[in-house]
Amino acid sequence: MVRALIIGGGIAGPVTALALRKAGIDSVVFEAYPTGADDIGAFLTIMHNGLDALRAIDVEHVVVDHSFAADGVDVYDGAGVLVSENRWGNGVTGPRTLRRADLYRALHDELRAQGIAVEHGKRLVGVEGGVRAVFEDGSTAEGDLLVGADGLHSATRRIIDPQAPRPRYTGLNIFYGYAEGLEPTTPPGRYHMIAGSQGFFGHSTAPDGTTWWFARTPGPERHGGTPEDHRAHAAAFFADDTSPALEIIRAEGEIHASNAYDVPTTPVWHTDRVVLVGDAAHAASPAAGQGASMALEDSVTLARCLRDRAEPRQAFEVYERLRRERVEALVGMSAGLGANRSVSTNSFYAHHIEWGDPVQL
Repeated sequence: MVRALIIGGGIAGPVTALALRKAGIDSVVFEAYPTGADDIGAFLTIMHNGLDALRAIDVEHVVVDHSFAADGVDVYDGAGVLVSENRWGNGVTGPRTLRRADLYRALHDELRAQGIAVEHGKRLVGVEGGVRAVFEDGSTAEGDLLVGADGLHSATRRIIDPQAPRPRYTGLNIFYGYAEGLEPTTPPGRYHMIAGSQGFFGHSTAPDGTTWWFARTPGPERHGGTPEDHRAHAAAFFADDTSPALEIIRAEGEIHASNAYDVPTTPVWHTDRVVLVGDAAHAASPAAGQGASMALEDSVTLARCLRDRAEPRQAFEVYERLRRERVEALVGMSAGLGANRSVSTNSFYAHHIEWGDPVQL
């Protein structure tokens, strides 16, 4: 049986392993962190196309069981004027919102349930021959192919192409929060987005009544700082607007801060035996909200290509031709969103993967 070494235990790595299992390919997931890939508290939304990819490999439940749904989004300007409404209707499954840490744990639970091994504390530092992975702790692992699913700061990307572009700061700070003790800020199953005068704000009400929110603001990279620092910094960008953003930011509850990065293009996606998926191949700013869903599409598409092509290189070439144009369009669109701009990504939602169809190209 073919054996794949998968580098990265976040989202793309486990889903690639699950998709490969469905394709009849054995794999092991190697995660750099000793206890898992839990992040600093952010949440994300898996859009229709991401859920479709999970459905193709029968693991949609890893998202559905840990998330809440929405039926549409309303966009307002900073003066409180409704700019646009978008309803997805009852015929489309998605989107679903959940904490990243909950998704990571659910995916690792599914790996265990399907008997797929995960090894922690394995940070990739080299790839030799065809294929030996070399880890920072001096250990090695051998397989028939290696999948780099190790994210924005991918070691695999640099190993296969030392000249690969480095992540670029997009000029945006991102804040995530969970506000408690407020009246519901949106109707059930609805996202509200606010294109304010100085920043962009989004919020929704979870089933337990907590308001989940994010803010996208311009400025230099931020590192460190207390929750009070984050709250004061984010609030300043919405102080002059007529919107609920200021009240939500100032409410009691968690708040986390990060910076937005992307990789405009990755010239080399694969070698004969090594291939990139997800952010390792095409890191997008989170502004368009499609990064995770695109990674899920990658994972399932790659597995189908490996299922239907005799040699890894052939499969990788088809995979890249199927994926590059679509994901680079998303990266470019997301990069064009500033601190207070919104854009519809409806054109990306309808993407469908039919697992049983042979890969054509």
